[in-house]
Amino acid sequence: MERLRKIWLFYYEGFRGMSSLGRTLWVVVLLKLFIMFAILRVFFFQPALSDCATDAEKSRTVIENLTK
Repeated sequence: MERLRKIWLFYYEGFRGMSSLGRTLWVVVLLKLFIMFAILRVFFFQPALSDCATDAEKSRTVIENLTK
C-alpha cells in the first residue's frame, strides 16, 4: 500500500509542478485520444459481427472477409 502511495505522489507532484506548456500538451494528447477512441470508433468502426446471430454465421463472415 505504501508503494502505491509513493507512485501516486510521484505523478501528482510531477503534474502539479508542470509548466503551462506541458499541461497544454497533455490536454491535446488526451483530447486526441478521446477523439480517436470515442468518436471515430462510434461512427467509422461499426462492429461487423453484430448482425450475426450464431457462431457459425460469425465464422463464415470472418472467413469471407479474410479471403477477399
